[in-house]
This record gives sequence, C-alpha cells and structure tokens, in this order.
Amino acid sequence: MTHHKQVCSASFYHWLPFAAIILIFSGLTYVAIQQNYRLSANDPQIQIAEDIASAITQGKAPPESIVPANPSEDITASLATFVAIYSATGTPIGSSVMLDNNLPSLPAGVFDKVKQRGESRFTWQPKKGIRIAAVVTSFSGPESGFVLAGRSLKEVEARIKQLTIMTASATALALILTYLLIFLMAIKPCACCHKHGETEENVAGVLMGHHH
Repeated sequence: MTHHKQVCSASFYHWLPFAAIILIFSGLTYVAIQQNYRLSANDPQIQIAEDIASAITQGKAPPESIVPANPSEDITASLATFVAIYSATGTPIGSSVMLDNNLPSLPAGVFDKVKQRGESRFTWQPKKGIRIAAVVTSFSGPESGFVLAGRSLKEVEARIKQLTIMTASATALALILTYLLIFLMAIKPCACCHKHGETEENVAGVLMGHHH
C-alpha cells in the first residue's frame, strides 16, 4: 500500500463516524419537516368536517342544504378545500366538487374506520395524479352519515420535493467538506514530518497506528 493510499484509508475511517452523524441528523430533520408539511395539510379540513358534522347532528342544517347534489366544479380544477356528504351506508348525498362527472365515492373501508374511531385522516388518491389530504368524520341526529373535507396535496408535495432536493444537496456537501477537512488535517502532519526527514513508511505507520 502506497503512502497516499494509506493516508486516504486512514482519513476515510476517521471520517465514517462524522458521516454517520451527518446522515442521521439530516434524515431526522428531513422526516420532521416532511411530516409537519403533510400533517399541517389536514388543518382546515379537520375544522370544516367537525363543524359541518356538528351542525347536522344538532339539526341546524340538513345535509342537502350544505352541498349540492349536482356540483359543477371538477375535483382536479381547484386547490381549494371541498366538502362531500355521505349517507350512513356510504352513498354520496352531495358534494361541492365532482369526480369524472359523478359525486366522489370513498372506499368502504374508510367508513368502517370512522365508525370505529370517530374520524379518519388519510391521503386519498381518487385518480392517477390526484392526491387529496382527506378528513372524514361522522354525524348522527335526525339523519346519520359521514362528512368528507378534502384538499389537494399538489402544493404540499411540491414543497416536499423541494425539501428533498435541498436536504440531499446539503447532506452531500457536508459529507464532502467533512472528508476533505479530515484529509487535509491528515496530510498536514505528513508534510511536517517530511521536512524533518521522516520516511513515508514511518509517517503512514503513525497514521495507521492512530486509526487502530
């Protein structure tokens, strides 16, 4: 093994713990921010769904008066929050948006979860390329059923994509700079040793000895 390879090898092994710390810290930071972006996308829907369910339960407004049975706006055309109301069997009663010229339908498993937990928050993909931050809650009273409040995740996912690029770039830069710093610190003593007449073998031995 040449002197240069020994220095690189020693620098690499000294760099590994720092690389692990950088990767763990970057990963945890990314996950925390990404989850905050996603969970915050539910905020307006939670309030809207609960307020509508409460109004229906208290008899302040029948489901038919809240959303139309024949909406004109398509779910793909807006980033605004929308509402849909379903009967106790999961049949759509009305909605502020339509999906492929029909009232949007949810998988039956969603209503089962709501019956068990009282509410369900999930990412819904009604069709390819459309992802919705959805909140479903139940109502009772004169009638029983479910309220869906949803909003497109298009902007949130764009922010997450940008976050991914920024995090990956910052992590790669930190790894490279850390290795270069350790490498430069390793070769600096070598240069001093050469000035004092020490051989390459002795210098490399010292470096490898520090590693062991």
